[in-house]
Amino acid sequence: MSAEATGTKHRIRSYVLRQGRVTESQKRAFDTYWNSYGLDYQGHIRDFESVFGRSADLVLEIGFGNGEQLLFGAEDKPDRNFIGIEVHSPGVGRALNGIADAKLDNVRVYRHDAVEVLQHEVADGSLSEVRIYFPDPWHKKRHHKRRLIQPDFVALICRKLKQGGILHLASDWREYVEHMWDVCDHCPDLQAVNGPATSVERPPWRRQTHFESRGQKLGHGVWDLLYQRR
Repeated sequence: MSAEATGTKHRIRSYVLRQGRVTESQKRAFDTYWNSYGLDYQGHIRDFESVFGRSADLVLEIGFGNGEQLLFGAEDKPDRNFIGIEVHSPGVGRALNGIADAKLDNVRVYRHDAVEVLQHEVADGSLSEVRIYFPDPWHKKRHHKRRLIQPDFVALICRKLKQGGILHLASDWREYVEHMWDVCDHCPDLQAVNGPATSVERPPWRRQTHFESRGQKLGHGVWDLLYQRR
């Protein structure tokens, strides 16, 4: 995922839309499961307790891809409620199928821009955790402005986190990790769990993916960054 500035005002966008092939199974998932597990963007603060039918810590994952981590997190912590946001239909369709197959009642998903969801549908101070795993690093210098992790976006996340809430970032691109440190370590509302410019061992709530394992065998690093809302 990425952020872009448009026009004279800086407007964060959480993605650049890339077309992907949606399989028949994924198309059926929208028809069959969206009413049960999907959330349509409405543009006003949403009562997530009513959505889930219970009061519980709320975890938000931005850019969940095919839903692997989202489902793992929901199965790992059934006492928490999980919201996933992704704009790409193939991944959302696959996640819907996975949620249904696992019979998970504590997961809901948006197919929408994460920035708009955060700005307009998530109440301030309502999130216990925000997870952003392997966002697009936009390697070329001229594209760095498109990176999702920018001061304005991190400030928005902080408004939505409870005091003591966690921002968990993960990346396998060292240069982007250094950019994340620069942004988050200078955010007055965040405190790095292990101190500035540090990472932590992969927490048990983040599953090591096949792609990640393959990269590590090739000598690629992976960094998990944990910050707490002051």
